[in-house]
Amino acid sequence: MAKARVGYALGYGKFTNVKEMAEVMKAAEERGFEMAFFSETIELMRDSVSSLAAIGLATKKLTLGTTQIVRLRGPVVMAQSLATLDELTGGRVTAAPGACTKSHARVHALPLDVGATPTEVLREYIESMRLLFTGEKVSYHGKFVNFDNVGLGWKPIRPHIPFYVPATATIGLKLAGAVGDGVVLNAVCSPEYTVNALKIIKESAEQAGRDFSKFEVAQIINCSIEDEHKKALDAVRWEVATKLDPVQISFIAGPKMRVGEPYIRKEDIALFEKAHAEGGMEGLIKAIPDSYVEGMTASGTPDEVKKRVQQYRDAGVKIPLLRPAAAHQTQRLLDLFAQ
Repeated sequence: MAKARVGYALGYGKFTNVKEMAEVMKAAEERGFEMAFFSETIELMRDSVSSLAAIGLATKKLTLGTTQIVRLRGPVVMAQSLATLDELTGGRVTAAPGACTKSHARVHALPLDVGATPTEVLREYIESMRLLFTGEKVSYHGKFVNFDNVGLGWKPIRPHIPFYVPATATIGLKLAGAVGDGVVLNAVCSPEYTVNALKIIKESAEQAGRDFSKFEVAQIINCSIEDEHKKALDAVRWEVATKLDPVQISFIAGPKMRVGEPYIRKEDIALFEKAHAEGGMEGLIKAIPDSYVEGMTASGTPDEVKKRVQQYRDAGVKIPLLRPAAAHQTQRLLDLFAQ
């Protein structure tokens, strides 16, 4: 019987610094985990290049993955960094380049209007970086990305670094199927959402003449593991709230609902906005119902967490990327899913 594939995801919480993340990923490797995934966030937590270098040097076998929002770095610099990290880690790097939304642009002080949609820019980054990884002098001309006769100054150790496109909305899911080597489905989504998302991706891949059986499907799964069910829900409620705050709700909640997320109710949105307006993030956290936490995370007792993760596998996730709700849950989560 083949062992169940599993990865570990960090990067969102304030509670784990880069040195600690590297140690956690080393421990994950020792327990048979396959992937170390780092999320570079809109909340301006640690950066991906420094973090992946630290994790890569602390491990020997783990596949390394990271979200990187495009436009924060130019495509040439991003390709240069990824090829360098790939060289540093012996060919273990994968990348999840994500679309730069208006919210990302505002946070990072970037122009809001660039003459191309976020999805068009993302596609151009992927296409142009794939050319750069060949190590040849190349040219690319799109709506946003344009360069002539540019090449990395050395031959990358691999001519192809896999791109697992992070996607939430229908347009991103279609792009993942059309051009990605795989997808990283968003955190705080239910297995029911996953089933609907994968239908969209598969249809797009088939329309592009691609073999969906070779397509990687990863998903960040928020996990909260405690001896008491309610305590586990309370420990991760903050992370569910981060996907429903005024900054993220417009480009997270609506798209999830349109794909088919059954746990977000339209009538609750105004209540969440009111709770945040009156009580800030703490007010919003208190307003998140248990049904949201239970439906869109894997939270509860150890047995409940394990069963819930299996439901994501059954929905089509090939490699669950488990992310703990709190630092004190780390060891327990690693041990529960040790291979």
